[in-house]
Amino acid sequence: MAIAKIAYGRRAFIKNVAYGGGGMMIGFSWLASCELSPEQVKKMPKEWFTINGYLKIGENGLVTIQSPNPEIGQNVKTSMPMIVAEELDTDWDHVIVEQAPLNTDLFKRQLAGGSQSIRQGWQSLRMAGATARQMLILAAAQTWEVPASEITTAAGMIYHEASGKKTDYGAMASIAATIPVPEEVELKEVKDFKIIGTSRKNVDGSKIVTGKPLFGIDYKKEAMLTAMVVHPPAFGLKLKSMDDSPIKNMPGIRAVFPIQTHVEGYNIGAFDMNAFNDLAVIVGDSTWEVMQAKKALQVTWEDTTDQVLNMDMFGRKMDVRFPAGKENTSTHQQIMETMGAKKAKTVRKDGNPDAAFRNASKIIERSYSCPFLAHNTMEPMNFFADVTEDQATLVGPIQTPEIMERSVSNRLGIPVEKIDIQMTRMGGGFGRRLYGHFLTEAAVISQQMKAPVKLIYSREDDMTQGTYRPAYHAYYRAALDADNNLIGFHVRAGGIPESPLAANRFPAGAIDNYWAEEWTVDSNITVGAFRAPRSNFIAGAEQAFLDEVAEAAGKDPIEFRLSLLDKAKQQPVGDNNDYDAARYAGVLELVKEKAHTNNDPNVFRGIAAYFCHNSYVANVLDMVMEKGKPVVQKVYCAIDCGIVVNPDAATNLAEGGVVDGIGHAMYSAITFNNGVPEQNNFDKYRLIRHDEAPKEIEVHFVKNEIDPTGLGEPPFPPIMGALANALYRATGRRHYNQPFITDKPLMG
Repeated sequence: MAIAKIAYGRRAFIKNVAYGGGGMMIGFSWLASCELSPEQVKKMPKEWFTINGYLKIGENGLVTIQSPNPEIGQNVKTSMPMIVAEELDTDWDHVIVEQAPLNTDLFKRQLAGGSQSIRQGWQSLRMAGATARQMLILAAAQTWEVPASEITTAAGMIYHEASGKKTDYGAMASIAATIPVPEEVELKEVKDFKIIGTSRKNVDGSKIVTGKPLFGIDYKKEAMLTAMVVHPPAFGLKLKSMDDSPIKNMPGIRAVFPIQTHVEGYNIGAFDMNAFNDLAVIVGDSTWEVMQAKKALQVTWEDTTDQVLNMDMFGRKMDVRFPAGKENTSTHQQIMETMGAKKAKTVRKDGNPDAAFRNASKIIERSYSCPFLAHNTMEPMNFFADVTEDQATLVGPIQTPEIMERSVSNRLGIPVEKIDIQMTRMGGGFGRRLYGHFLTEAAVISQQMKAPVKLIYSREDDMTQGTYRPAYHAYYRAALDADNNLIGFHVRAGGIPESPLAANRFPAGAIDNYWAEEWTVDSNITVGAFRAPRSNFIAGAEQAFLDEVAEAAGKDPIEFRLSLLDKAKQQPVGDNNDYDAARYAGVLELVKEKAHTNNDPNVFRGIAAYFCHNSYVANVLDMVMEKGKPVVQKVYCAIDCGIVVNPDAATNLAEGGVVDGIGHAMYSAITFNNGVPEQNNFDKYRLIRHDEAPKEIEVHFVKNEIDPTGLGEPPFPPIMGALANALYRATGRRHYNQPFITDKPLMG
């Protein structure tokens, strides 16, 4: 067994040991949860000690794990407690869950984002379970007067084989609680796992399908009012004045007033981003009444001026410019094409790319682009707030509760310890709910109304408010010698208002002469993290370009990539390559094996592979033509994300990423006309439909003993490249601009 020293954890990880009423509680700083029906397996203990951030063991052996992490559908509420239960060596059917409150003294990183929950919680979660198990063993050794080394555990039971004694965890819980926390604990070998690596059903699944009130939009409180905001109809406009006379006497309307999300002197953080700071607010008795009043409210807007905001990006101060003016998609496209055609800031340069291109026998040049995208979570933005003079209670769906706790405190002037943010399950996030301005708005409205308020965004409010995926552009060049060897590679990538470039990722490190440049263009259209930020464009562009280079070189697309990765493995170029070439090649080998050779002339195959969020994914996409239209028949997906905690949940994440990626690449776009978003609901914003999803998705995981890495985001980016490459083979046309449905005709 591995020995894990928990010295650092005795303060940061093991927070407290307490006992009483036959129960034992062990607090630790990283935990999420599971929920099973205790009434189906055991009766509840007579007493529970509910302490935020603690593992509890009742006198009957029932185990409760509180979950500090927000749940947005990534299934951490099932997978994370599996890790604890594994090391605790308990019976999975005897584990229940409670959602922990926000508590920055007890927990680290109460945040859902970046595909980091399992990765960053892995060691602490294991130590939490292992420490509890060791203390139970020591309690039994003390009680039975036998050496602890002779005691074993299994499925919530404690055994001493020599004497024939046995008991369950509950019988030893109160004694274990009196024992000092050990200096070090034994962690299981991977081969001994019984829970990790097995499929367990989503613990909230039955509640979701039966409509139980789990989500923020479901939350209600007596005397709660409903609020909605009115923001400018175009980027580049701001609130000037409003006339509330037409709505003051409308049924159910309580108040109409302006608010500022951020006031002068407010220290704007990374997740405080809001396109429109000055808002008109309508408060009433019901959503319907407030929506009718919104239609009648008369508002005057005026042009914005150039603005520079000093923002705190996780301790790094930076100025962010929001220029005046009303922007247009046609202008965006012209700007990006212009920027892509001229020199930009060099981020990495290996060898002598200029010489490689001068001496090349063949040069391939291509440009790729994508539009702004809206997140479009199924549950629109909403939050409940009840703010009094000296405290604030807020309830709703947010990916960054601990960060927004500080933001609300800053904005309201209430000490952070008086801010109580309670997390609900989220009906989608994709990065949108990292940005909690709507939470702050709810708090400000409640403070002014001196009443509990539920702020609700309509679909149109959210889709036209901003916080979009940026618009991107990438220009690529490849140089081939007389023998069709790749001797030079050049990428110049940028976007509005950020760059998608990851200069140290493949094929960097695999080519002697490599050059990466980037650029950005300021915009008053606000953007934010979108599932697999930046990778969600650059992966597809890069993989489509590599496919075209392989074709020009007369090489099989998989073998072409594998040869480059072999170079990166055997003779890597540069010192800053951020990927493991062997693991990258491993997913390509696995997907090649599982997809087999395609000998059907009516099946058109595209492949792609990418590394992001510490994981590796390769896709093979098979397409057929039906009645002159391309149809995705099957997708093979190979993933290396280290140890897979819950295979069914992991497969679901991969399948969702594949469908999501195909849909956005093929159909989705936000476009602008004089600053106005031209898509404000699903009648104009195209998402993938059921009959357009792949008919079959086959997911395979590389088996290894590497600690788990990211999985929520990595399956999303590469499928876009596989789709583009399959479309080319099916239709004879290359697609360079997303969405593909409007790029060029998709008929054969």
